[in-house]
Amino acid sequence: MDSNKTLQGHAAILTANVIFGLGVPVTKFLLDEWVTPMTYMATRCFGAALIFWVVSLFLPKEKVERRDLLVIMAGGLLGFVISQTLTAWALQFTTPVYYSLIATLTPIATMLMAAVFLGEKITREKSLGVALAIAGAALMVFVGWQAGAGSNDLLGIILALLSVLTWVVYLLITRKVSQKYTAVTQMKWVFLVSAIAVLPFSWHEFPQTALYGGQFGWDGAGAMLFIVVFATVLGYFMIPFALQFLKATTVSIYTNIQPVVASLVAIAIGQDLLTWDKPVAAVLVLLGAWLVTRKE
Repeated sequence: MDSNKTLQGHAAILTANVIFGLGVPVTKFLLDEWVTPMTYMATRCFGAALIFWVVSLFLPKEKVERRDLLVIMAGGLLGFVISQTLTAWALQFTTPVYYSLIATLTPIATMLMAAVFLGEKITREKSLGVALAIAGAALMVFVGWQAGAGSNDLLGIILALLSVLTWVVYLLITRKVSQKYTAVTQMKWVFLVSAIAVLPFSWHEFPQTALYGGQFGWDGAGAMLFIVVFATVLGYFMIPFALQFLKATTVSIYTNIQPVVASLVAIAIGQDLLTWDKPVAAVLVLLGAWLVTRKE
């Protein structure tokens, strides 16, 4: 494969994960003060769908095979609607640092899923990596259950784990179609079906939120704009673009950037505290991810 294209794939997924890392404390801020999880999701879906469909009008029309369209839509429901709704719910109960540390389990989950469904071999080194990562996650669960900083860290961590699993399934099932169609073509269908899916669960909540219920504020609107334009449109555009040139496992490795960015920002703005378990858990999880994906 062209090394320049490979480099573009790495640059795209690196940028996406830095944006996603910034999006974690921004999402926490929005959920605490401005929106509910479902109105947050609906705003992302409708905003992204509108932007991608408008952009597609200025690009060459691309015909999508019916079978591939079903895969793209199913991937959108899993990788965006379900995964990101679970993320929003998780951040209502736990802190940005705990959530982002759980997100670093993505490459481990990708390897396990690939072993189960694709028959990829798990070596002794990778098994050790999985054990270390699970130890790190278990430490977070134990400390969160004992005296976490969130309202219900144990529930938040469980929801975060479910979010990671659905995200991994999205990466695996959309890998092939991502190589056939442009990112804009894929994302316009992903967010159209996502918008239709979340509408019945969100429309009645809009008047009850601070952002849409008459208490408009520029800080809330600015944060929501960042989530829609950068953490949704730009970030999700870069994922299928990167999957054209990189393996799903390689793409998942870059998730490890998210906790670094999210933790630094969350602690800096007072959303979280630096306690002893977080750096220890981070070392265990990141070391596990490195062992699992070392050859990548």
